[in-house]
Amino acid sequence: MTSASQTAATLLGFFAAQGYRPIEPAIVQPADLFLDLSGEDLRSRMMMTADAEGHERVLRPDYTIPVAAAYLASPQAGMPMGFAYGGPVFRLRTNEPFEFAQAGIESFGRKDREAADAEALGLALEATGLASPAIRLGDVGLFLALLDALALPAAMTRRLRRAFAAGTLTTATLDAMAMPAQGTLGAHEGVARALEGQDSKAARAFVEDLLKIAGITTVGGRSAGEIAERFLEQASASTQGFLPETARDTLAQFLAIEGDPDSAAAALRQLAHDAGLALDDVIDAFDQRTGFMAARGIAVEDIRFSASFGRNLDYYTGVVFEVRAHADAEKPVIGGGRYDGLLRALGAAEVIPAVGCAIFVDRLNGGAA
Repeated sequence: MTSASQTAATLLGFFAAQGYRPIEPAIVQPADLFLDLSGEDLRSRMMMTADAEGHERVLRPDYTIPVAAAYLASPQAGMPMGFAYGGPVFRLRTNEPFEFAQAGIESFGRKDREAADAEALGLALEATGLASPAIRLGDVGLFLALLDALALPAAMTRRLRRAFAAGTLTTATLDAMAMPAQGTLGAHEGVARALEGQDSKAARAFVEDLLKIAGITTVGGRSAGEIAERFLEQASASTQGFLPETARDTLAQFLAIEGDPDSAAAALRQLAHDAGLALDDVIDAFDQRTGFMAARGIAVEDIRFSASFGRNLDYYTGVVFEVRAHADAEKPVIGGGRYDGLLRALGAAEVIPAVGCAIFVDRLNGGAA
């Protein structure tokens, strides 16, 4: 059987032949990059260490963030560039090795977003050669556009975004958000009320400073900044109200939309019309992406779109996808999506379009059912 490292090298060669520049970031990375920018699920599975000066380090849990940082530090930052990688990553996994090989691509700076999205998925499918892939598609951008159109309070919007990214936004959680919170902060409610109405950045900085004074930098993989954010969300829920019924109903209808991309787009347009929401531009982009996928030979009628699907990394802002080797496979072989906000979070002066995908080589080689 071909080893995972050999397969990763073969995949890297395939992507390089498509014009993606090979890159291999350092295995030991600054922990703060991942603590601040990754989703909670990934943070909880990172393998942490420290250097001689006591600075927190992490064994590379994925390639996207270090590749993005390397691109941003290069003279080509802001220009269209594509990178390919193939090598080991390190995560705590259940019933799977903690060290495993990944291969994939990251594409930066392309303005033709829908075509770039289709290329990322199409190249991953071509590289793996799966005979009967089960493709699951979502669109974080659709959800974010819906939240903008609903014009909810900022704190409620943050709660909804966080639950969506974590995969916990269901009709049950919507129902809970639609009910007035009952003193959830207990002894800390006085602090919450003192912060009520304050500038959000100043309030977050105040809570974060309190945590750092107490010597708290991380808890369960969460940074002090994230702990502060969670506290302020709970404060808002306790003191500022709840999700309006009309917004709750619209969100529940959105989350229920599933099917092939064409039928899903029709359902999305109907929802937008019924709710009086201006979502034509983002749904048009959705349709354009479907067209580019079809042009690449992807059987779009077999794709399963789910409006509730968001993947468990905080930096995704657009299309997201997972591919299993077949319909009964337990775990994905391919995962990826669009993350236009990541480069800005890493220090770029403006938003730089970005999309990528990763292949779990051990699963491709038969390491997972």
